[in-house]
Formats: sequence, C-alpha cells, structure tokens
Amino acid sequence: MSDLVDYPSTPWRYLYWLTRSQAGRVARGTVLGTAWMVMLPVPPLMLAFAVDDGLRRGSMGRVVLWAVLILVTGIAIAAVAILRHRTMTRIRTEAALQTIDAAIAQSVRLGASLTKRTTAGEVVAVGVGDAWIIGRSLTITGPGVGAVLGYAVIAVLLMRISVVLALIIVVGLPILLLALGPLLGRVRIRVSDYRDAQELLSTRMVDIVSGLRVLDSLGGKSLFGERFVGESLTVERTGTRLARSESLVQAIAIGLPALFLASVVWIAAHLSAEGALTVGDLVAVYGYLIVAVVPISSFIESAKDLNQALVAAGRVVDFLGHSPDQRGRVTPTDTAFVLEDPESNLRVKSGEFAVVAGGDRGAISAAIDRLGGVVASDATWNGRRLMEFDRHALRSRVVVLDDDAFLFQGSAREVVSSGRTVDRARLDAVASASGFDEVLRGLTGGWDAEILSRGANLSGGQCQRLRLAQALALEPEVLIALDPLSAVDAITEAQVAQRVRESRRGSTSVIATTSIAVLGLADIVHFVEGSRVVASGSHVDLMRQESRYRRLVSRDSGDDSSDAAAYEVRA
Repeated sequence: MSDLVDYPSTPWRYLYWLTRSQAGRVARGTVLGTAWMVMLPVPPLMLAFAVDDGLRRGSMGRVVLWAVLILVTGIAIAAVAILRHRTMTRIRTEAALQTIDAAIAQSVRLGASLTKRTTAGEVVAVGVGDAWIIGRSLTITGPGVGAVLGYAVIAVLLMRISVVLALIIVVGLPILLLALGPLLGRVRIRVSDYRDAQELLSTRMVDIVSGLRVLDSLGGKSLFGERFVGESLTVERTGTRLARSESLVQAIAIGLPALFLASVVWIAAHLSAEGALTVGDLVAVYGYLIVAVVPISSFIESAKDLNQALVAAGRVVDFLGHSPDQRGRVTPTDTAFVLEDPESNLRVKSGEFAVVAGGDRGAISAAIDRLGGVVASDATWNGRRLMEFDRHALRSRVVVLDDDAFLFQGSAREVVSSGRTVDRARLDAVASASGFDEVLRGLTGGWDAEILSRGANLSGGQCQRLRLAQALALEPEVLIALDPLSAVDAITEAQVAQRVRESRRGSTSVIATTSIAVLGLADIVHFVEGSRVVASGSHVDLMRQESRYRRLVSRDSGDDSSDAAAYEVRA
C-alpha cells in the first residue's frame, strides 16, 4: 500500500472499495453464484415432468430419460458449486488481506505517533478479527446476489403451477426479513460492545506480555493479572449477550421459514386434493420449497454478515482515518548543519558528540523525538523544518535509537544488520563498539546464534547493546539515543561509551543521560531543567559553574560531594 492511498471514509464506502478492487473476481463469483442458485430449482421441475410424463403414462423410457437429465443437472450443479465456492473463498481471503495490508501500511505511516493515536488492542483487533469479518461479508456478492434471482426463478415456476402459491412466496419473504430487522439492529449494538471489550482485553494482553519481565521484577504480575481476569469476564458477559441476540435471530431465521414453507406445502396439498394440482405439480412444489430454503438462508446469513461487517468496517475506517504527521518531499543535502529544537532550546552542530542531561526524562524524551523528526514539531535542520523533509530521506541520515524498539527473531547477524548486507569486518567493528561482542561470546554459534523474538533469550543490558549495535550498523550521520546503556554495569558502560565515541568520531551523536562515564566524553553537555536547556558547556565547566547540574550528576552517580574543586582534582 502506498502512503498516498486515499482510504474510504465510511463503512459502506469501504466495503464498496474492497468489492471494486477485485471487480473481475466479484463479477465471476456473482455469475457462478447466480447460475448455481438458478439451477437448483431445475431438478424438482424435471422430477415433476418424470412423474407426469413418465410414471402417470407408464412409460419407463421417459422415466429413465428424465432420471438421466436429473443426474446430468446434478453433476452440473455440483461443478458450478465447486467453482463458486473457490471463487468466493478467494474473494473473502483477498478482502481480508487487503484490510490487513491497509492496517499494516497505516501503522507504518503513523510511525512513532501510532501509540498516541490508538491502542495496541485496536491494531490487533483490526488485523485479526475485523479483517476476516469484513472479508466474509463479501459473500453477499456471490450467493447473496444469486439468492435474489434464484428466489425469483422459484416464484416464476410456482406461478406456472399456482398464482396463490407464487404470491405467498413473493410476499412472505419481505415480511420475514422485516421481522428480523429490529433483532439485527440489536445484534449490531451487541457486536460493537463485544468489539470494544475485545480491544481493551487485547491491549491489556499486549501490555502484560511486553512488560512481563518488568512486572515480574516489581511484583506487579498479580495486580495486572487481576485486571486481566476482570476484563476477561467483561468480554465473557458481552459475548454472552451477543450470543443471546444471535441465537434469537438464528431461531427466528430457522423457525419462521419452516412455518412459512410448511404453510405453503399445506395449501399445495389441499389444492392437489381438490384436483387443482397434479401429483407431479405437488412433487415440484415440495421440491421448490426445499430448494427455497437455500436462498432464504443466504438472505439471512448475508444480512447477519453485513450487519457485523458494518461494525468492523467502521472500526477499520476510524483507524485508517488517523492522519500521520505530514511530510514534505525535500531531501536534506547539507554536510555541515545545525539541528535545533526551538521548544527546548536544544541545539546540536554537525560532528559534535553532545550529551543532554536533566532530571525530567519525559521532557528530554520529547525533545529528542522532536530533534530526530520522530514527531511533528518546529525542529529544524539548518533553519528548515524537519517536517518539510521526506521521511525516508531523513531517516537515512538521522537515526533515533528507541530503547523499546521491537527485536525480531533471527540470527545475531540478521538482527544486527536489520536484513541488509553488511560485511563481517563491519559487523565485528560494530559489535566491538557497542559491547555486543561480549554478548556474542556467551551465545552458542557466534553470529549464527539465534536471537528470540523481543530478545527473550537476552538480558535487558544485552538487549540494549544489541539495539545499539543495530543503530551503529546503519552508519547514520546523526545518532540520537535516550539512555542507551542504562541497564549495563558502570564498567561496561564506560568502556562502551568510549568505543562509541571513537567509532563515531566525525559524525554527530546526541546521547541523553546523566552517567558520568558518558558526560566526561562529551564535546558539549546541554543541561535541561523542566523542558528547556538552561546551560551548555563542557562537563567540567558545568560541574564548576552550575550547582543544579552538580547536584543532578552527584545524585545519579551516588556521589554526595558537591565540592566542585574536589571534583576537578578527581577529574
């Protein structure tokens, strides 16, 4: 899917969009579905001829002839049914996959703003549940359309036998569908409630799974477990209410047609007893009514599927309607540049190893996202807003290292290289700079060792070094990171920081941290208080001149000394 896809804005338009996107296949399904439905009343018609034209006249030859024709017709009906089923399966699957593709493309378009626009549960529900509900509703384009013509053919054939019976068939079906109308409206409400409960539960499940390690260490598993149980019970209750409504619809959908068709058979039997119908006609009427169950069931199933699909399509349309941060098509070309975030007063020159230090992690994280062009802002590159740059062009030069970035399963080589071709020498250099070489030595197979999804077979510090290796392997012109080594010990942090500093000499690096091991390596330190840079300079100068900075660093390093002169001696 392209970034420029203009998705439909209403459920009905979305269903039409899916139908139109595979118009040829839908047309083929409609033709096959119609042919199948229209052919179904043919065997009862032939059976009537076999009775009146063969048995009543005592002509065995005529009976055999009609029997052969019925057999041939049955084989033809079976062949058309197989083709119809295959075609409709492809239509349903293609429609579902289109919705899944659209959801994935939209997730990519939203990028880092995805979590701000919607929940993980919503994305899961759209891709797992809604997509297939919507796909199933497209059955209406095959058997659904064919049911109309098939029912009309049955009415015409009954008209040949009895006008009264034909009128009952023609008038009875609309009354039956009108009786189901209010119930289908209630089902739609129940489906919406059930969908909301599922979304909340899916979101909770994703949160628990992604944070299980943290919850386990903090002893929060039981709390979130209780919430999950409570929300599961809510899903159960809403599902039970939905099942009650659907069971009532199903009971009426089965019961009313049965009564309706039984009444028509009763009338036909009386007409036959009075001599108004021949035995063959009575057999034909019974056969037509048996066949009429198929289009009636198709009407009801199509109405149910469409009802649920409109709810699902409404959710999908809402998700696809979220607008990503608007980007221009300009490519940054300057080799010497200044990155600046006016909101925080953070300013970084090309080639600097800059460190951002402050006590408010949230404010610093927001400033880094703005400076890296992750979110819409007034941050600039040489005075030009980052939002004017093409996203892909900007990402090729500026990489923001996300400590929560998902780690996909694969060999260490594949994960670090992000699927690109990176030579072994470069991989070894990246591993050494990031400290990932130490992790590799502990894994069986070295670069061929398997990394599990989310780095499940690695510790938190090992995952951090792996993500850092990924970022370094990209060789970005600008690397921006928030506390990339917060989970490793002080000695390892100092070693890795020094190596990263050396490996990125001449490139631009912006690291947010209060670690002395990193601060001491910085060309410039930007001290942030609140959400603004209040002082900039070398680490030594800030320690000497800024008591607030000194307190921040001393607190985070565990050093209670606030004596600047003592620090200078140690430094």
